[in-house]
Amino acid sequence: MRRVLTIAGSDSGGGAGIQADLKTFCAFGVYGMTAITAVTAQNTKGVDAIFPLPPSMVARQIESIMEDIGVDAVKTGMLFSEDIIRAVAQALCRWPVEYLVVDPVMVAKSKAVLLEERAIRTLVQELLPLAHVVTPNLEEASVLAGFPVQNLRDMEDAARRIREKGPRYVLVKGGHLPGNEVTDVLFDGKDFTYFSGPRIETPNTHGTGCTYSAAICALLALGYAVEEAVAEARRYMELVITHALPLGGGFGPTNHLAPLFLRAGLDPQEGGRCW
Repeated sequence: MRRVLTIAGSDSGGGAGIQADLKTFCAFGVYGMTAITAVTAQNTKGVDAIFPLPPSMVARQIESIMEDIGVDAVKTGMLFSEDIIRAVAQALCRWPVEYLVVDPVMVAKSKAVLLEERAIRTLVQELLPLAHVVTPNLEEASVLAGFPVQNLRDMEDAARRIREKGPRYVLVKGGHLPGNEVTDVLFDGKDFTYFSGPRIETPNTHGTGCTYSAAICALLALGYAVEEAVAEARRYMELVITHALPLGGGFGPTNHLAPLFLRAGLDPQEGGRCW
């Protein structure tokens, strides 16, 4: 079984972060492991509190996994602080991995800040050069590229600018653009690949960025090429958003195991036994 590590924050509401990543790994049949960077108190309405772990503890979690179990692919999510980013980068330099997916999480859907402003430079200088794929949304791409990303041409320009900072592939996600179609742009330093599909109208999209990057990471571990991994991850995202769960009073979570429930002939929103 392929081994996949997520380095991210814990979401007490279960829809994003470590919890979303593990559910996604299960859906793809890979063995998921975690290095928790911060504990959050949050629900579908927002983030109430963030408690970052000591950077040494984050690094030790990574090292413990590497020393014994090993990994086939790694993804990062919420890293929160400059010191945690540096500790993660140093650990990944000591234990190099072929496939590192960096989801540059900066702000939650509730607008809670998940990455300190002074940490952005450290993310760019120390982590992006290690990345196989980086997956910014429009807001994150704007910060990383240094200009507003407001249309498809901007997405292409941002992908070029971000790739100059070191990652092998840049996937700029277009979900925040208006319109009935959602287009993501993948850049490998030479060519652009475009992935488009109909917008699914639902407020229940908490954790979509975490889930998307976790799916790409799992598929890379399974041997998919990057273009194939993104295409397959998008198909997965269409299912988990279509069957998203109307829980709580804010942005409900996606339904990470919807494909398995459907295959078992069960209602994805009801769940239940499927083994």
